[in-house]
Amino acid sequence: MPVAFAGISDDNFEGNVFILYGGNASLVPPKVKLEESLKRDKPTLLIFYVDDSSDCKQYAPVVTRLQAFYGRVVDFIPASVDTIALKETYAPTEAGYYYSGVVPQLVVFNHSGDVVLNETGQVPFEKVDDVFRDLFDLLPRSESVELKRRPINEFSSELAE
Repeated sequence: MPVAFAGISDDNFEGNVFILYGGNASLVPPKVKLEESLKRDKPTLLIFYVDDSSDCKQYAPVVTRLQAFYGRVVDFIPASVDTIALKETYAPTEAGYYYSGVVPQLVVFNHSGDVVLNETGQVPFEKVDDVFRDLFDLLPRSESVELKRRPINEFSSELAE
């Protein structure tokens, strides 16, 4: 019987990246769909990923960290690229409308549903945090107390560090 090898530094499939590498089963499946979230008066974070991407595996703990601070006031919507139906065009309420063809990709919508950040690659926590601080009219990081995450469990806290 052949042995399957996979890890955070390769592009092999071994399961959902948020569960395995972010230590966060609460993201999958998302609690709300994009269409519903855009109708609510709260920001949305849409994250495109694939489970067999080393970049997505390495970025999962950042998304988990963001959710630890903003999960109650922001809708987090992970969108597996593999589940986006191939169509000629998409409506602005569909994830495929925003997908640029690269993962990970992070799209942040403000309270009104307007895109305020759309970047590919491993967007630093601090950049997304700055956008959320602006949306919620919070003090800049340089003027506020450092955010510290409470460990959820031993495995999650090791991944976040």
